[in-house]
Amino acid sequence: MRIAESELIINPDGSVFHLHIRPEQLADDVILVGDPGRVDMIAEYLGDIEFRSASREFVAVTGKYKGKRITVLSTGIGTDNIDIVMNELDALANIDFTTREIKENRKSLNILRIGTSGAIQPEIPLGSFVFSEISVGCDGLMNWYADRDSIVVPEIEEAFKKAVGWDRHLPDPYFVAAGEEMRSLFADCTIMGMTISASGFYGPQGRVLRMPLAMPDMIDRFEAFSFNGKKITNFEMEGSAIAGIARHLGHNAGTVCCIIAQRHAHDSNPDYKAQVRKLIELCLEKLASRI
Repeated sequence: MRIAESELIINPDGSVFHLHIRPEQLADDVILVGDPGRVDMIAEYLGDIEFRSASREFVAVTGKYKGKRITVLSTGIGTDNIDIVMNELDALANIDFTTREIKENRKSLNILRIGTSGAIQPEIPLGSFVFSEISVGCDGLMNWYADRDSIVVPEIEEAFKKAVGWDRHLPDPYFVAAGEEMRSLFADCTIMGMTISASGFYGPQGRVLRMPLAMPDMIDRFEAFSFNGKKITNFEMEGSAIAGIARHLGHNAGTVCCIIAQRHAHDSNPDYKAQVRKLIELCLEKLASRI
């Protein structure tokens, strides 16, 4: 089936519409970061840089780390951006841009998000690294796609909604497990967590400035929730859409975050760049070890 020009927009230079990457410029291993400035921080570790592109919040570089070809791409903030990023990455890998047809032999990308996060459990200290073994989407994105139930963990969803008294006006949350290979890669060096991907930074993460919350004791409810010994560990804003779309499309994806805020202790570390750099070095080593 030929995909129409209105559904997959290809730029005159042969690059995909938002990301401005051509198929041959994309590596099989992709690091996603929210901050466009963080792309250049990671690129400092890469050699043999092939290209660099920048369009809006989407900045991309492809190079090599210890022989491993890696694309680093910024996404900006939010799961709405991730919907663009993940669909366009898959298109680059699995749609022929000349014929506009889905390739017969599908490629599975390895996609790792490196981010920052706030912990809600008291035992998770500032500066620690949390791998999102399960990502919890509170944004509703995956509910727009067919067969969302085939990629989620429904028993946790139902238990969570009941335990926290999920407000009926909010989108149904979805719980998605990280890619098994990515999880095993980080099992020995991170805290395994169940991470909320919030649809905003303030109200959706329980912060109050001048607007009251629909669920005033949300953080306490999330902190108290437990399912078979697993607890909600931290907040961030992109991982659920990465995990969900990757599951749908057959990619191996995961999210690992540096903890820069401790919501339980009401503490934060705004000077966190050194610790993020350590996380970047760890992630590059882990991806390079897959050769």
